[in-house]
Amino acid sequence: MKDNLTPSLPSKLQCEGNTRLTQLKTIFQYLGKHTATASMVSKATGVPQKCICRYKRDLQLSGKLWEIEKAICKETGFKAWFLTTDPSNAKVQSNQLNQF
Repeated sequence: MKDNLTPSLPSKLQCEGNTRLTQLKTIFQYLGKHTATASMVSKATGVPQKCICRYKRDLQLSGKLWEIEKAICKETGFKAWFLTTDPSNAKVQSNQLNQF
């Protein structure tokens, strides 16, 4: 017997889709204001690092995320890429790669 007081839960696919979009927006907005590694973004936003790595690739392929420099991460103490979604912080790639 169904209890009318208990709200029906959306399907798993709908939950994942909403979560993914929310996480992607959160990462994009955070990296628009900060330059950080995936571990630093994870700590600041609460988005799991594994998800950030997947979103990072998607944003890179769409030309909306750039790796700025490889330096020591403040969270892990290891060298990692610092990321940004702010085009003014992105290094312009040289045309040397296009020559080959």
